[in-house]
Amino acid sequence: MRELTEKIRRREARCGVIGLGYVGLPLALEFARAGFRTTGIDVDRQKVEAIRAGRSYVVDLEGREIAEQVEAGRLTATDDFAVIRDLDTVNICVPTPLRKTKDPDLTYVVAAVNEIGKYVRKGQLVILESTTYPGTTEEVVLPALEASGLRVGEDFCLAFSPERIDPGNKQFTTRTIPKVVGGVTPRCTEVAAALYAQCIETVVPVSSTRVAEMVKLLENTFRSVNIGLVNEIALACHALGIDVWEVIEAAKSKPFGFMPFYPGPGLGGHCIPIDPFYLSWKAKMNGFEPRFIELAGHVNESMPRFVVEKVIDALNRHSKSVRGSRIHILGVAYKRGVNDLRESPALNVMKMLADRGAILSYSDPYIPAIREEGFALDALPFGNGTLADVDCVVVLTDHAEFDYAAVAREARLVVDTRNALRGHTGDHIVRL
Repeated sequence: MRELTEKIRRREARCGVIGLGYVGLPLALEFARAGFRTTGIDVDRQKVEAIRAGRSYVVDLEGREIAEQVEAGRLTATDDFAVIRDLDTVNICVPTPLRKTKDPDLTYVVAAVNEIGKYVRKGQLVILESTTYPGTTEEVVLPALEASGLRVGEDFCLAFSPERIDPGNKQFTTRTIPKVVGGVTPRCTEVAAALYAQCIETVVPVSSTRVAEMVKLLENTFRSVNIGLVNEIALACHALGIDVWEVIEAAKSKPFGFMPFYPGPGLGGHCIPIDPFYLSWKAKMNGFEPRFIELAGHVNESMPRFVVEKVIDALNRHSKSVRGSRIHILGVAYKRGVNDLRESPALNVMKMLADRGAILSYSDPYIPAIREEGFALDALPFGNGTLADVDCVVVLTDHAEFDYAAVAREARLVVDTRNALRGHTGDHIVRL
């Protein structure tokens, strides 16, 4: 394995990334920028063709960034897993969703590992980056690779490094976010850390894959629990007739012992709504009941219904029922600045409103159409009288592209779940 380490340090290793989504593509791009010949592998032929053509489908990357590396011969893409036999390093960046029962779904990880197992050879490094429960690397990935007859730490290296990408964040990128990495053996950790050190500013080695796996779950469970807390505070403030946004603004003036989190219509994306349940599932498998974590999940999952109740109450005060009312949604992506609908609470809010007979429309600069949860809606451009003919506007994502002064001025009724209309007042504005 020393030969592989030297090959990495000379940047002569051939790198591969399986899964070219919002995690895998930026990582592959960083490897290529560092001078490695990098191959992206994905079963989605459209993604492969886009990369080959120098086009970006990830909101944080521009097409010119991809085209530059493709034209230089440092980045290519394929849907043929047989290229793995020619690679020195392979990073697995595939989705890890939940089943309807909230059990972990490792289908994509297992499929990727099985493909690697067909072509794994001596002198290779394999790193799992997909978020998962502690023990996955050694309990699922390792046996599949050692079935080839090779031995970890001697013939090949295996490690886990949690992805930490924050889509839409312009300040922190793949290069600047510290990279935690833990190997099955100390040699595995050393080789994996050497790879990341070539293109990531800070590498943080830990003692094992289990520790590295737990790091990601702690980070996102921390956020889930604190968001659950502030969502419950929002519910309490509503019952007490207190403005929760004013409370948070005043509380964050304390220079120690407090970190502001903000309420909203629920949690979305592939991380925070899902990762705590990976931890919860594994804890239960080992006889521990994670009550605090699950309670936060229940609070967060209740928020879309609370938003719908606010809309119903607001319409009632204006002598209207939900049935037949034209309700326009501002922002359906799970957060601002992203083109991702995964687990978006907007879909839950919209479905509940539609079930009550509302006539829905929406605007979102990043989501041109919705073809999920039974919807077949195309985005309406913001402005040009969009709000004039609707009975209620519901703000679910605070996109910078929206003119909220115009919303406050033109809309008949607004339910603002993101405090996007802060500074604007009026009987027609209802806040979370």
